[in-house]
Amino acid sequence: MSEQYYAIIDIGSNTVRLVVYERSESGRFKEVENIKAVARLRNYLGDDYNLSEEGIENLLSILRSFKKVTDTYELEQLVCVATATIRQSLNQEMITKRVKDELNHDMRILSEEEEAYYGYLAVVNSTALREGITIDIGGGSTEVTYYKDKEIKHSHSFPFGALTLKQMFVKDDVPSPKEMENVKNYLVEQFKSLSWLTDRRVPIIGIGGSARNMAQVDQSLKSYPLAGLHQYRMFEHDMSFIKSYLLTLSFKKLQKVEGLTKDRADIILPAIEVFHSLYEVTDATSFILSRKGLRDGVFYEQLMEDFNITVFPDVLEESFNELAIDYNINYKHVHQVTHLAQIMFDELQEAEVSHLSREDLTLLKRGAFVFNLGEYIDSESSSQHTFYLLANRTIDGLMHKERLMLALVASYKSKPIFKQYFHPYKHWFLKEEKKKIRTLGALTKFAYSFDSTRRSIVEDLHVEVKGEDINIVAFCNQDPMAEEYQVEKQKKHLEKALKMRINITFTQKG
Repeated sequence: MSEQYYAIIDIGSNTVRLVVYERSESGRFKEVENIKAVARLRNYLGDDYNLSEEGIENLLSILRSFKKVTDTYELEQLVCVATATIRQSLNQEMITKRVKDELNHDMRILSEEEEAYYGYLAVVNSTALREGITIDIGGGSTEVTYYKDKEIKHSHSFPFGALTLKQMFVKDDVPSPKEMENVKNYLVEQFKSLSWLTDRRVPIIGIGGSARNMAQVDQSLKSYPLAGLHQYRMFEHDMSFIKSYLLTLSFKKLQKVEGLTKDRADIILPAIEVFHSLYEVTDATSFILSRKGLRDGVFYEQLMEDFNITVFPDVLEESFNELAIDYNINYKHVHQVTHLAQIMFDELQEAEVSHLSREDLTLLKRGAFVFNLGEYIDSESSSQHTFYLLANRTIDGLMHKERLMLALVASYKSKPIFKQYFHPYKHWFLKEEKKKIRTLGALTKFAYSFDSTRRSIVEDLHVEVKGEDINIVAFCNQDPMAEEYQVEKQKKHLEKALKMRINITFTQKG
């Protein structure tokens, strides 16, 4: 399959962004270019609701620059969408015509309902959250949706955004405590006007640049040890702390805050108040950042047309399929290792020797699927590469802690190496959780050794727990000499984790 490139231009009230995607072999879209220009088009919208000539020329100048980039690709398709400011402009037809005449772009002005829908579509196709409230705060409008069982139930577009809130309530670059109080009172009243938002008690999923900046500031303040923002979780006390901290800073210092882009310094506090007020009104369980937003929603719609669906049945399964393609995962080998690991897991769990629960089986299966994945890069340092890749790669459908647990299981090599990987995150886990993850890692590594030559020689296992001993009979379809060597070599890791002896007998069928 030759490279296929698609582009989208998103004309917002605060920023204009160009994203170029490459369609991968798995059918998913991967960003290859992401260029932002700060336009602040909202500031060019006059009292008569016409976008001024200066504003239009500013937009056209940005689009000309973008065209120089898109001209370097053979694009299958270019989509150009515009949101609140253009939607609210009475001279939108003239703007659309000038964009078409000068750049040959068919600018599509999204309705409030479409803008909210695309945000929802991005979230349900890139997270495993089956229920939640999405919020996308732009410069001139704020879209909220409520979905349950992955189906959208309600949506609404509020006629305020980060820029308009600043214009309405804030006189200087940094709001005063009284101005912030006025912003909050206004927002609470607005959100409470929608009965379906009140006391919903579900996660809030934040979309867009302001949500991203808030999460980046939070990660910076905490010296967060994992890479990635997508599916990053925050709580009410985190927002309160960030808000209080930023309010103590002068505008000059605010512009230098790590994680906060300079062009958002004057609008970040009203934006954070939007998230904080919504959190309180909905009595949310947490705030989760989605790196995927309106642009991704538009492309998910394009992608789904091929399959005649609008929502992926299983987001995480799609992510693991992507990993399989990216790292040449051998499905036959993976299924064999998973099968053998589950046989041992079931017996250990039934005998109550490992403090494992049925819920841990899910992590075992995921770990077996990507165990030793770093071998793709270098077999000698496979464990290190496996841990780094999985811990620091966004995996749609896995929260950050789940991703870390997967990395710890899939990279298991020995107790000292495990402790080395685990150390920066030790405050994330209880002692019992650490023991479980180590046991699952050792069990996965042990199961992997039964298929070390990837020939499916060991067809089945019979496992029996007697006192301090685990007795295993491995049924083979041919000479298992190589497997026998690896199994005897690797069993010590599981023995140490369980504090039990493992005795193995290999028997050939026939």
